[in-house]
Amino acid sequence: MNHYRNPVFSIFYIKQHRMKAIIFAAGLGTRLKPLTDNCPKALVPLNGKPLLWHAIKNLEKFGVKEIVVNIHHFGEQIIDFIDQNSFQATIIISDERDQLLDTGGGLLKAQPLLEGNEPIIAVNVDVISSVDLTQVVEYHQKKNSLATLVVRQRETSRYFLFDKQMQLTGWKNYSSGEEIISSSHYTEYTPWAFSGIQVLSPDIFNAITETGKFSITPLYLRLAKEHKIVGFSDNSDFWLDLGKPGQIEIAEGHLKNRH
Repeated sequence: MNHYRNPVFSIFYIKQHRMKAIIFAAGLGTRLKPLTDNCPKALVPLNGKPLLWHAIKNLEKFGVKEIVVNIHHFGEQIIDFIDQNSFQATIIISDERDQLLDTGGGLLKAQPLLEGNEPIIAVNVDVISSVDLTQVVEYHQKKNSLATLVVRQRETSRYFLFDKQMQLTGWKNYSSGEEIISSSHYTEYTPWAFSGIQVLSPDIFNAITETGKFSITPLYLRLAKEHKIVGFSDNSDFWLDLGKPGQIEIAEGHLKNRH
């Protein structure tokens, strides 16, 4: 699938549309221990700069002007980091220090901070990627979807399942055999690995009935029965989940080579 766009036009497009974004940074970072014994995952260094710094700078590169960051584990350290650094974007804290709400609950809590008519970019703080976010936004709007999930063909244990139109039809854990099917009409599907990057319509908040702490995955599987939850096939040259110390080292080498 060819998603090529002129990069200058892409940045102009997002600036004109006043995009907002949320960075999911509230996780405990257990896979990154011992690096997260005394600091949040968001502040683990990558080439001398915290993961959160890289996530913010990447969103700024695409013209995002308002970024919500949710916090929990060592949340005060993230607040201090933001206060002590200057960013082009306005950074707003969604505070979950009283209760960690998972991705779905975290998104819902941040709703008042994300109000507007434009799509919302949502990214995990421990993911770096070379995907063009403006292409994802344009695809999202062309599909008129409630949520667009950036996905790749890569090896993992858990996959979202999509039909030929890239509509979400289910989810499967290939290690345990657990499977959740959203559509009773599908006959063929392709497994795709989620990249931790998504674009959401602000209308999604009207469709959320869940409360408290909940994951965004079952939310999408429920909504896919009646709404357009689609996948964007990412063929960009680089993506990495930085959930483990060894992957930090790989990413550092890659970024040095790119620069």
